[in-house]
Amino acid sequence: MLDTTSRWTLGLALMFGGLAAPTVAMAQDAPATAQDAPVAAPAEEEQPDVIVSAERRREYRKDVPLSVGALSGENLSVIQAGGSDIRGLSGRIASLNIESSFGRAFPRFYIRGLGNTDFDLNASQPVSLVYDDVVLENPIIKGFPIFDLSQLEVLRGPQGTLFGRNTPAGIVKFSTVRPDEPGGYFRASYGSYDSVNFEGAATVKLTDTLSARFSTLYQHRSDWVDNLQTPRRGDLEGFDDWAGRVQLQWQPSAPLTLRLTGQWRVLDGTARLFRGNAFATGSNRLIGLGGPNTPFRRDQVAIDGINFQRLRNYNVGLTVDYDFGPVTLTSVTAYWNGNLASRGDIDGGFGNAFAPPFGPGFIPFSAQSQDDVPNLDQFTQELRIASTLGGRFNYQAGFFYFNEKLRIQSFDFGTPTDLTPDAVATQRQGSEAYGFFGSANYRFPFGLTLRGGLRYNNDARNFVAARPVDTRPAFLGFGGPVPDQRANVGSDIVTWDVSLTQKLTNDINFYARVARGYRAPSVQGRLTFGRTISVARDERTMSYEGGFKSSFFNNKLRFNINGFYFTTDDLQLTAVGGTSNFTTLLNARNVEGSGLEAELEATPAPRFFVTASVSLNDTRINDPNLFVAGCAAPCTVLNPQRPGAPGIYSINGNALPQAPKWIANWTARYSVPFQGGEIYGLTDWAYRSRIQFFLYNSVEFSSNYQLEGGARLGYRKGRWDLAAFARNITDMVAATGGIDFNNLTGFVNEPRIVGFEVGFKY
Repeated sequence: MLDTTSRWTLGLALMFGGLAAPTVAMAQDAPATAQDAPVAAPAEEEQPDVIVSAERRREYRKDVPLSVGALSGENLSVIQAGGSDIRGLSGRIASLNIESSFGRAFPRFYIRGLGNTDFDLNASQPVSLVYDDVVLENPIIKGFPIFDLSQLEVLRGPQGTLFGRNTPAGIVKFSTVRPDEPGGYFRASYGSYDSVNFEGAATVKLTDTLSARFSTLYQHRSDWVDNLQTPRRGDLEGFDDWAGRVQLQWQPSAPLTLRLTGQWRVLDGTARLFRGNAFATGSNRLIGLGGPNTPFRRDQVAIDGINFQRLRNYNVGLTVDYDFGPVTLTSVTAYWNGNLASRGDIDGGFGNAFAPPFGPGFIPFSAQSQDDVPNLDQFTQELRIASTLGGRFNYQAGFFYFNEKLRIQSFDFGTPTDLTPDAVATQRQGSEAYGFFGSANYRFPFGLTLRGGLRYNNDARNFVAARPVDTRPAFLGFGGPVPDQRANVGSDIVTWDVSLTQKLTNDINFYARVARGYRAPSVQGRLTFGRTISVARDERTMSYEGGFKSSFFNNKLRFNINGFYFTTDDLQLTAVGGTSNFTTLLNARNVEGSGLEAELEATPAPRFFVTASVSLNDTRINDPNLFVAGCAAPCTVLNPQRPGAPGIYSINGNALPQAPKWIANWTARYSVPFQGGEIYGLTDWAYRSRIQFFLYNSVEFSSNYQLEGGARLGYRKGRWDLAAFARNITDMVAATGGIDFNNLTGFVNEPRIVGFEVGFKY
């Protein structure tokens, strides 16, 4: 049930007309593409309803019995201006948060507060990312760039019936523009810090039955952060990120369509930039390199370690559709490969207590590490049939197979500039999963549609970790090399969902949904500092939600609102860092969450279009026997200490980490005719409330709020679009995470980028 705060918020949302996730209308027979604009047609024209594929079918969003946020068109493309990566989507859809301690290479997703703060390269996440019907499991491929998209959808709540695996929190779903979409486009922008963003795509008709689409994205930023420990200017935070996609679609006959896809990404740049003693003791206020009385400067650090990041991703996939008449058979085959090398100065400073001088602030010891993925192989295969005759009864059924092979190497260096590690830790992981699924729906004559789905899941994982090299001095207490540590985990479970949609009027639908979600067992064993591996049992989620979706005045006003409640048994948690400087998996006996999501889209006047959304997410850990180590840094822990166990704290009653109670966003677009085209202005804003970085609550390792806005002023005529833009226009500085085992280390959000863009579509 919703608590008092949630009920009051629900009432206020209804009273003031609600708020909504920014989406762009899509005509059913002519889906919008990422380059399409403007966002809104003039108010006197009817706005076609939003089309989504949340149920593996193209349906009007108000007919889908679950909470779906969508983003496309101009509202999607402007986020990338200035070189933003996938983290720029954070907060742009209700209940969605994205952050990373690896920078552009390793995003972590949270929906309704459920996510995973684990920084290890085999971390399992309860939010699944689906790219063109292919689930991307490992974090280093979840950050694949977004370009030439038709739409982004966020499906909130468990989605285990129809999609992939490990989806108790929800799905972030990307759909690219297909080769049967004619035309193309390009956009090029230049902004602060030599930020370059180039994106382009083109469809080429090769024969009557064969067409191709070529898409590419290039992003660049020069080094703009000065390391005061070097004589140079502009040492860090630059990158070159290039991705491409080639799609070939062959339709030799009407019922058969084959699409072959190849994708790649090449990223070279700076690893996450950590800032030692960035927080003032006794508060979470960001401070400068000179101490508590100096202002924080985003463009300065003082580190003595090596920093770099190299990432490579490759993908090939084949999708086959055959229309038998009463059913369509679809096969989706995909192979992904990746490798990563990333090194950073983890203590965020220079020197240490044993090797003065040191700073900023007190650096107890130096910490510099490197994490590599020498090789990642992921193979997935899905077969499904879906009825096509329409009518009152429809169904889908299929089979899914997943296989992953992963190798990880972690290095600890004795001094910041060492090239030969003092310790080497290795991990080998093999994962295999398969599932059978089916769903059906029936539409009754009186406007009620009943849907149900069922899925059998079988997961297995084998894991080996070791520390074959350890030459560190004995007095440090690491104990030398560690032989192979092994774990084999697995489980099988049935997940399901039942929902109904009742058409109250032509403009209003009510829906309710109950779903069971699941995440497979996990193993953790980054033995750079520890000597044992940890295992977390599978987690099981029950989710309940209901709400209504509406559209009025020929779709000039759309308003959706829903409330939800979920409970998760054996929720997998990760205790990161702390006094042991070791990552440990835990199971919380129970975690509850409740809240609401409200969405609004409106065209209040000709050429004026607004969107907004708000979400409330209350999460609570319920486990009086669950304790974690607090920070080794001098932070102020707010949780009760375990009797007789200094430095160990109860987290019972805490909210989940990186789970803001409030997420809100809003956009507004207005245009006026000029010289046969239009002058337009667009602004977009995203807000999230206070977050804690770790499982325990502390004063320092938290962030009060984050509010980022964008603005765009442009002129569009015919196929051309010229615009000036700004991202994070107020240049707000907000901490997005921290490291707690050494000093008060933190890292912050992206800087303000101001620039101009030219675009052309054909």
